[in-house]
Amino acid sequence: MAARSISDRAVVFVAAVLLAVGVPAAAANPGLEDWSKPPRAARGEPRIFGGPAAGCIAGAVPLASDGVGYQTIRNSRNRHWGHPQTVRYMTELGQKLARAGFPPVYIGDMSQPRGGPMAFGHASHQTGLDIDIWFSLLPKAALPPAQREQVPLPWLVTQDQTAIDRKNFDSRHIDLLRIAAEDRRVDRIFVHWQIKKHLCQVVKSGDRRWLSKVRAWWGHAEHFHVRLACPTDSPACLPQAPLANNDGCGEELNWWLTVAQEQVRGQRPAAEQSGPPRPQMPAHCATVYRSP
Repeated sequence: MAARSISDRAVVFVAAVLLAVGVPAAAANPGLEDWSKPPRAARGEPRIFGGPAAGCIAGAVPLASDGVGYQTIRNSRNRHWGHPQTVRYMTELGQKLARAGFPPVYIGDMSQPRGGPMAFGHASHQTGLDIDIWFSLLPKAALPPAQREQVPLPWLVTQDQTAIDRKNFDSRHIDLLRIAAEDRRVDRIFVHWQIKKHLCQVVKSGDRRWLSKVRAWWGHAEHFHVRLACPTDSPACLPQAPLANNDGCGEELNWWLTVAQEQVRGQRPAAEQSGPPRPQMPAHCATVYRSP
């Protein structure tokens, strides 16, 4: 608690200094800037500051728009940037999937060139450690990146979100998640709670340790969200709290199948749309934002 208090006072002090010397308010509070504006990464060695929902990254690198086993989509957003570890993970995952006979997967949002909050679509994805991978296993045409803004992205759950959609879900999706989760760099993977329920029902034998990384979350009916652990080169990277020491198939999943499901049905008041106040970003993110 004392360390947190010191950290908070340091943020206030840095903000006061920046304001005193005439730096605009947006620079004093890095969360106020439009982080979609920088077209490229901040120079320097890869370094992450802060956490998934309040952070930034220097030295990010772009994922190639086409690689073995994957294609990026919605390229106009300029959100296919990440820590070098993230890009290596995705490159290697694509190769593993290709060797296993999968068609190329679509890669959606990762992070912006310098991370930071996005204007729409995500509260997280701010530190170059997140990847949205779409579940579509349909054959992929070899389209140029500019023509991959709108592509078929089928849901794996029914529209009322009460069950798996058997027309779109098959056993390969289980293998896809397993291959993605088994990598030691993966901290957790988010999927829709009906997908998590199905995994808990059918994955009964073998090494089930990967299943503990796959957790239920809002949305994620048509894609899964990979989050990597903080890399060793970034001591200012803030990890999420460790996952519970279980497979996520018990009380935690039951909450999603009852409380969350009732919210979807309109039987309980939905959570506040605005959510909690945006967390304070690390003071160093102002430097990352303004860096050449």
